[in-house]
Amino acid sequence: MKQSSVEWLAEKYNYVFWLRNRDEISSQQGDEYRSKYLQIAKEMHKDEIIDAFRYGNSNKILGKKHAEQYYNETFNDMPLK
Repeated sequence: MKQSSVEWLAEKYNYVFWLRNRDEISSQQGDEYRSKYLQIAKEMHKDEIIDAFRYGNSNKILGKKHAEQYYNETFNDMPLK
């Protein structure tokens, strides 16, 4: 089964936490990793929503452009950066 964006992010955050507890990375490096992983997870989540809209809308497959328009209209107030 494909890993969701939330599961992926939790795994990455746990790994950073583990590295920090072992003093293998600095606090600043941990913050940089978490910020990077959060941005990647947001993009992954956007793709998940677009795919769900494309393949779950009225039993017909819509184009990615239409699905992305839906995403932008629905989640416009949630910036990716």
